[in-house]
Amino acid sequence: MSKRHSAKYKIDRAMGENLWGRAKSPVNKRSYGPGQHGQRRKSKVSDFGLQLKAKQKLKGYYGNITEKQFAKTYDEAARRKGNTSENLIGLLESRLDAVVYRAKFVPTVWAARQFVSHGHVLVNGKKVDIASYRVKPEDVVTVKEKSRNMALVLEAQQSSERDVPDYLELSDRSFSVRYVRVPELSDVPYAVKMEPNLVVEYYAS
Repeated sequence: MSKRHSAKYKIDRAMGENLWGRAKSPVNKRSYGPGQHGQRRKSKVSDFGLQLKAKQKLKGYYGNITEKQFAKTYDEAARRKGNTSENLIGLLESRLDAVVYRAKFVPTVWAARQFVSHGHVLVNGKKVDIASYRVKPEDVVTVKEKSRNMALVLEAQQSSERDVPDYLELSDRSFSVRYVRVPELSDVPYAVKMEPNLVVEYYAS
């Protein structure tokens, strides 16, 4: 169990938002930050502060991504043609652990990383155990047959907290998903407003 997993709701409280739209989030009861100074009156946030928060929020949403990995993803988004903020979202949503989470194979982004790294997932019929593996359009991601009765898989599939987005196409039995296309920001079902344009400003400044 990673430290980030045990502290997932601390991220919610630090951001003051229920990042994943989960019913158990402490932000549903109190929206102020953690610690003894969490209820202090908020002062006006600088442009840099807004950019930093946008970056921390987007990075935190994807669970275990390190600062170095996130910066590397931004660099790739900036090198690609087109809108850098849209490219960034597309790259993040193309991660194998993100696809596993979006397909509701598991209940959380942390569980998705662990699920992939423990070898429970196939891509186009071959085992892939790297959470950051880049899934391409038309790739098919499948839960291994012997892993389908795991408690967390059944819990995720029965959950009504979120829906599978339309850039993924689930099979009839819901243990296999086709990655139809790379999504844009407007396609991604974030529970809170994400501002990748501010993330781009953060790295560009």
